[in-house]
Amino acid sequence: MDLNDKEQVKILVRGCKKGDRKCQRALYEALYPKMLGVCLRYSRDTLEAEDLVQDGFIKVFDKMRLFNNKGSLEGWVRRLIVNNSIDEIWRKRKMYFEYGEESHINNLKDESYDELEDEKLLQLQAGRIVELIQKLTPAYQTVFNLYVVEDLTHKQIAELLDINVGTSKSNYAKAKRKLREFYNKEFGHENTI
Repeated sequence: MDLNDKEQVKILVRGCKKGDRKCQRALYEALYPKMLGVCLRYSRDTLEAEDLVQDGFIKVFDKMRLFNNKGSLEGWVRRLIVNNSIDEIWRKRKMYFEYGEESHINNLKDESYDELEDEKLLQLQAGRIVELIQKLTPAYQTVFNLYVVEDLTHKQIAELLDINVGTSKSNYAKAKRKLREFYNKEFGHENTI
């Protein structure tokens, strides 16, 4: 299935809207590997990620009537999968956001990352990065993923998670610090990222 072929996508979407199991299976099989990768970044392990993908696709098929063939089908599915993952994490595990001192939070910029530092972290194998991210608390993990992977601003994250912008920035900074600690502990390096 070529999701870049607009005609194939229209046929697939039309079938999914009608509840055609073959079309649903084709969409599921085409996007499962990518969506599993997305869910691995929000989960604690592979089994939880697989459950998130399954639940996410149920919502995708339930809401398929809302897809209007404008924009990327994959992007639309990804957004639903991410939102479902966040909802499930809220439901299953309480996310506790750490609120920093207001003066410290106000000094954080929206682009509050050191590009060189992040580049070193991203040079790790993708699987290792996911494993390190999975060690974060649910709140740190969610904010980190939304900011770095989903490319949302702290304002967008705050609106999505119903927290303030400063809390998003603070949790992102703390997530990076924890990832640095995990990396240094695992690889025996000091201040390398």
